[in-house]
Amino acid sequence: MNKHAKSVLPEGAKARQVYLSLRDQISDGRFQDGQTLPGEQKLSEVFGVSRVTVRRALDALAASGLIIRRAGSGTTVSTAGQLDKPVAMNLATLMPQLVEMGQSTTARLLSFSYDVAPDFVASALGLPGDEQVQIATRVRSTNQTPFSHLTTYVPAEIARNYSENDLATTPLFKLLERGGVQIKDAHQSVSATLAGPEVADALEVAVGSALLSLRRVVKDVDGNGVEYLAGLYRPDMFRLEMPLTRVGDGNARHWEPAIGKTPEEGA
Repeated sequence: MNKHAKSVLPEGAKARQVYLSLRDQISDGRFQDGQTLPGEQKLSEVFGVSRVTVRRALDALAASGLIIRRAGSGTTVSTAGQLDKPVAMNLATLMPQLVEMGQSTTARLLSFSYDVAPDFVASALGLPGDEQVQIATRVRSTNQTPFSHLTTYVPAEIARNYSENDLATTPLFKLLERGGVQIKDAHQSVSATLAGPEVADALEVAVGSALLSLRRVVKDVDGNGVEYLAGLYRPDMFRLEMPLTRVGDGNARHWEPAIGKTPEEGA
């Protein structure tokens, strides 16, 4: 993965929102390398802010190495060597890839507590309504760039086998297995959502930015729920892929997931 220029966030909520919105548009290719951005006056009209606010946002983009500002010739996008390529994940083999990613990235623990399991967690894990769970929220980063916001719920009886510090330094799967949990299987679902203020701040994206949303319920060999994960991922840093194979005969011919294959193998 290419080295990413560390974000230089501007002062002021409005300037930061403009900065994050423009950075997202550069990241996803709506503004491409070498393209000239609209002028300050046009941007101030688009975002409904003052030119001073726009100027602060542009200064931060320039400091991050994503644009070049030249008097008299406008502002040009310059992303060569600056933007990370998204981490590509095969949907058919997503679990082991996420575990491997957890071992090669850094995590920052945002919160850690014990409380009664929310209804949706208790239902998913098959817990009594008054069961306590450990609730931990972490942000994972690569090359100092945050790409995922993860909240995990683990039954308290299991979670007390590891510490808050352990969770900040070791992937959760390793901690569960170290504590004697024999994991058998999991069910995952993937959808999309929008970034709220707290998540947007943690992932350094604009409020309302599109995010990939992953939900995972993990069970042990006895069928007991041992972990509920709610993960949010930046789509400019993380994408899901699924190779497909054309199968069947005649009118019954259809697409089918090529389980366990890379996109190239399934093409």
